[in-house]
Amino acid sequence: MHVSLMSIDYVQDRNIFNVFLRVYFDDLLLDSGIESGDQKKLVFSGSDAFTRKVISDYVNNRIMLRVNNRQINAELVNMELSDNELRMNLIFGSAGKVNSITVKNLIMTSLYNDQANMIIVKVNDFEEGARLTVQETEKRFEIN
Repeated sequence: MHVSLMSIDYVQDRNIFNVFLRVYFDDLLLDSGIESGDQKKLVFSGSDAFTRKVISDYVNNRIMLRVNNRQINAELVNMELSDNELRMNLIFGSAGKVNSITVKNLIMTSLYNDQANMIIVKVNDFEEGARLTVQETEKRFEIN
């Protein structure tokens, strides 16, 4: 089975979502379509502009987060690569009260039929997890 893990935590006093995402690096290279020459340019120091753009574009193309039916985009805060695991911290901006969150996760779904994208959503006292698959790539969470 191929798996990614994502946790989405709402920080109410800052109106942002802190998101942690873990994927396997070799799978990300395949899924992103990064050419072998470009792979050599990737530097995982967290400050390399080329790598930050490639990773940010990948995340924003594969993960769609809608809050109250409004699309929000990711900003890469930092990343770390070790033992073939790429761990990323991202911020998604939001505005006001959160009534619903829709998460669409397409990471590796075009590569592997057994892909499972595990997500956990935490907003105030609400916490719920879901397993997204090739057949079910999207989940809506009602926060009340």
